[in-house]
Amino acid sequence: MKKFNLDKLREECGIFGISNHEDSSALTALGLHALQHRGQEGCGIVSFDGKNYHSEKKQGLVGDHFTKIDVIKKLPGKFAIGHNRYSTTGETSLRNIQPFFADLHMGGLSIAHNGNLTNALSLRENLVSDGAIFRTTSDTETIVQLVAKSKREKIIDKLIEALFQIKGGYSLILMTNKKLIGVRDPFGIRPLVIGKLNNSYIFASETCALDIVGAKFIREVENGEIVVVENEKLSSIKPFPKQKARPCVFEYIYFARPDSIVDGKCAYEYRKRFGIQLAKESNIEADLVVPVPDSGVPAALGFSSCSKKEFELGLIRNHYVGRTFIEPAQNIRSLGVKLKLSSTKSIVKNKSIILIDDSLVRGTTCYKIVKMLIEAGAKDVHVRIACPEIKFPDFYGVDMPTKEELLAHKKTNQEMCDYIGAKTLKFLSLEGLYIALGKGERNKSYPQFSDHYFTGDYPIKPSDNINDLKVKQLSLLSSKSNN
Repeated sequence: MKKFNLDKLREECGIFGISNHEDSSALTALGLHALQHRGQEGCGIVSFDGKNYHSEKKQGLVGDHFTKIDVIKKLPGKFAIGHNRYSTTGETSLRNIQPFFADLHMGGLSIAHNGNLTNALSLRENLVSDGAIFRTTSDTETIVQLVAKSKREKIIDKLIEALFQIKGGYSLILMTNKKLIGVRDPFGIRPLVIGKLNNSYIFASETCALDIVGAKFIREVENGEIVVVENEKLSSIKPFPKQKARPCVFEYIYFARPDSIVDGKCAYEYRKRFGIQLAKESNIEADLVVPVPDSGVPAALGFSSCSKKEFELGLIRNHYVGRTFIEPAQNIRSLGVKLKLSSTKSIVKNKSIILIDDSLVRGTTCYKIVKMLIEAGAKDVHVRIACPEIKFPDFYGVDMPTKEELLAHKKTNQEMCDYIGAKTLKFLSLEGLYIALGKGERNKSYPQFSDHYFTGDYPIKPSDNINDLKVKQLSLLSSKSNN
């Protein structure tokens, strides 16, 4: 199984789709560029020109491929959907890069998916035993197979039948020869928004993708909603039993780009509020508030303004270190955090530092940063984390450690503090998180968010053994690569 070797949570992907525009593929490339933070290992676009579907898939970043005019020319048509991928199964392969395309009895179907199905393994095994042939290891192909197997006549009815069989957190964009379709799971765990550019409707993971193409933000796709664009008109279908939404709380904390609108406000504003609330819950004497760039900056600004303590960039991030540079040589990788961060020694020397970050996962990066500040001459380092302790893994499309690898699952606060080498350590309380989100007290019987990272309160219990699923996916990859 692939070892989780990062100290940040990673979203699986970003999706974008546009209808009825002469430059649909170019705009999709721009939208994917704005969503690059949601997936950096692969990207793809499928377009439809009224007769034929066209597909281009590449490993790497959007800007390395889809900014080239000759690539865009291979994607003609007024309709297009795109996908950024972050691999969570141990291999970045072209066959697993979306959007997927299939020729069905009713015509062509292309699909882009953000999220994870918690019953993908059992569904896959049932489909294979019934004669289905899978070309990828992605759970997205399970959705395509379910749609293809449906005996319903209309594509929407086929899709609804498939959706009632899947479980998990997901948002989907589908393209047929007549329709562009956006879908959000019944709990609204994974995000999806609607925009409009003149007569063109757009679906995207975040509003920042609308901004880059000059589109107007219309609204979020509601939880459990299917939105259909056909003949320049938008219609809505809500086939699921009505229930309250539980969006992923980490969209507010970390995943969404700071300028994206989430539930009516910029993600930046929520993150600043987390810092303000964290300062209210902290009582500490120190000289400087220092963020871990870039993720800790908004919370640190909020902490500084509330505590009246000076804000300083005691750490500087190197924005030009890429994965391709740090992967080849072990002696280079061993430099670790110093490749990405350096301390401003004259700022932190002889100062007591309050170090602010948005989350603490395994603690390995925080340990290195604290050590770096002490070596730069800081008197001591007090670590403050602008979210509660992460104690439980995710099953809805977030790449993260197992429960045993999560620092807060296996250690007390003092043990964590000792591990990272800080003088003190404090997390934002769960109650404080909800206050900063503007929701008041957490509803224990029905939480307003998917906050299972902190509470273990999962909106959907996985019906698959998630570890078995990853092992089987990897074994499939291995067998295919050897054939």
